[in-house]
Formats: sequence, structure tokens, C-alpha cells
Amino acid sequence: MTTPINPGDSLSRRRRLLYILLLGALTALGPFTVDLYLPAFPALEESLGVSEAAVQLTLTGTTIGFALGQLVVGPLSDKFGRRMPLILATAVHIVASLGAALSTDIATLGFFRVLMGIGAAGGSVVAMAMVRDLFSGFAMVRMFSRMALVNGLAPILAPVIGSQLLLFMPWPGIFFFLAGYGTCVLIAAVFVVRETLPRNLRGKTGLTTRQRYGVLFRDRIFVGLLLVGGMNFAGLFTYLSASPFLFQDVYGFSPQQYGLLFGVNSLGIVAGVQTSSRLVHRIPPQWILACSTAWMFLMAVLIVIFDQLGFGLWGVLVPLWFYILGAGLTFPCVQVLALAKHGAQAGTAASLLGAATFLMAGLISPVVGWFGVGSATPMGAVQAVCIFLAAAALWLVVRPRTVPPIQ
Repeated sequence: MTTPINPGDSLSRRRRLLYILLLGALTALGPFTVDLYLPAFPALEESLGVSEAAVQLTLTGTTIGFALGQLVVGPLSDKFGRRMPLILATAVHIVASLGAALSTDIATLGFFRVLMGIGAAGGSVVAMAMVRDLFSGFAMVRMFSRMALVNGLAPILAPVIGSQLLLFMPWPGIFFFLAGYGTCVLIAAVFVVRETLPRNLRGKTGLTTRQRYGVLFRDRIFVGLLLVGGMNFAGLFTYLSASPFLFQDVYGFSPQQYGLLFGVNSLGIVAGVQTSSRLVHRIPPQWILACSTAWMFLMAVLIVIFDQLGFGLWGVLVPLWFYILGAGLTFPCVQVLALAKHGAQAGTAASLLGAATFLMAGLISPVVGWFGVGSATPMGAVQAVCIFLAAAALWLVVRPRTVPPIQ
């Protein structure tokens, strides 16, 4: 009989399935918070009497809040355990969702969207840290990929649900729905989630939060992966912030048609993540990143070229779907490589990875709004620049040949 290598190896099949479903649902709170209200962008613009760029700034506020929340929740989860920070963060999300639903101007809505991002950060950080508590190496890759099948439904279903909600209620109803989802997560956190970080391991390194961050920032590979992950997500968020206006205002989609289109595009993320999780057993993750970033750069350039040549809607949809597929290939490789060497500060590492990712995405994605969304060219151009910077960080900072093998 073999001795379990990871704590998670001793879990029964039923218990492991429960962890996959539960952790997937926890991480899905973030995508639901971001994606559910995307079909309502034009309605928000009209209802609040503001510009496209102002509405897009509420998305930026959400991502910045998500980044800041992870910086707080991650270190706390290393010091005090995983459950309590999750419970507190989710409670903030519920209150902020109700505040957003009752907002009557864009400034108030933006404030509560920042708080919603902070609250949603708890599920994402804690789920990643719990996986690292229980697994390492290829077992961790498998868990991330299986969780992705669950939380991958969020970006597919969220805009579809949001667009359907708009059929029989105004945009505040979307935020009441999010408050309900957050309540479900809170109940699960209180009554179902078990602590995966034993009391004797909490803060076992004896390091302060500042020292933990110092350990991470002195790791060249980790820093490079922050840049790769951040630029990859910035390109994806460029699509998130531009697509409601591009497809509804330029190409004449209804909110319901846009929701279905967004769901189809999100299948690219799921397909990419699952493909990546299988390839990583044969191809080191750093080389998958090398291929996926090159592929995404090509697709972004094709969006611009096809748009300028007047290829119309399909000239945007086809390369965009394959760009999103490349983003899915990238996500698990960045997560696994970033957490592989940092089990002792998994929460801090996960929070820093998530914070850098969302902060860069939040700062860069509104650039499309400044250029205007009168065509697909601004979106494709910003995506091309983002993924070019990701590739540069991979080759110049991470340096694929120097990355140690995954055990």
C-alpha cells in the first residue's frame, strides 16, 4: 500500500468530487460578479445618462477591487486559516451587491462595484490556496482542470442569465441576483467548507506578510509569471469591456443574442483549459505558454486585419474565438508554475497572482473605451499589444529554459 504524497490523496472519490464542485463554485463568484452585468452596459449608459467609457470604468473598479481584496485575503488565509477570511469577504460581497442594486448614479455604482470585487476575491484566493494545501505537481494540475469544468460554466452562463433577467426586470435586478449567489456561497462557507490548513501549519514559516511578499518578489520566475498572467488577462478583459458595445451597438445584437454569443465564446476558455491540463503531462507548461502567447498574438492581429479589410462579423468572431481558446491554454500553466515552489505561502502567492492579474487587466482594458468602440480594430489592437508584452515577459523574465520541471 502506497503512502499518500499529498494530503488530498487520502480523500475518498466522493469527497474529492465535493471539493471540485465546491471550490469551482467558490471561484465562479468572481466571473459571475464580472460577467453577469455585461449585457446591461447599454442599459446602464442610457439609464444613468453617462458615456461608454464611464460604464466601462465600473468594470475597471470591479477588477481593481478584486485585486485589492486578494492582497488582503491571501496573507490572512495563510495566518488564520482558509475559512474565516472567505466568510468575511463573502459577507462584504453580499452587502455591496445590495448597494449596487440601489445605486442611482454612476459614482455610487462604481463605489459598490469596487466593494463587490473585494468581496468576490475571497472565493478565488481561498479555492486556489486550498488546492495547493491538498495537492502538488500533476495532481494539482488535475484539480485545477477539473475545477475549471465547474467554474468555466460561470462566464458561459453569467451573460446568458444576465440578458434573460433584463427581459423582465431593470438592471438593478442583476445585482439582487448576485446578492443571492453570494448568500449561497456564504452558507456553503459556514456549513460545508472544511479547513485545509492545519492550525500547526498556519504561519509556520515565521515570516511576516511583508517577508512573504519579499520571498515571492525575489523569485524571478514568479515575477515573470505575474506579468504573463496579467497581460493575458488584460487582453481578455479588453474583450469583456468592449464586446457589449461592439456586438450590440455596432453589429445590432440584442442583449439576449449577445449573452448567447458570449456563452459560445466562453466555451473557448473551457476547451483551452482542458486541453492545457492534458498537454502538460507531455509538454512542460512553460512551452505551452510559448505556443499559446504566439497563437494569441496572431489571432489579435487577424482581428485588426480582417476588420480593416471589411470581412464583417465573421471576420471578428472566428479569430476572437481562437484568441479566447489561447487564453484558456494559458491560465492553468501560469497557476501551476506560480504555485509549484510556494506551498508554504500558497495563500499569499495565489493572492498576489490574482491581484496582479486583475490590476493589470483593470488598468489596461478601459483603453478601448477611450479609442471608442466603433469597430473591432481598437479591441484587436489592444489585445495584440497585451499579448506581445506577455510573450516578452515569458522570454525575457521567466526564461522557459530555466524553469525546473513539475514533479
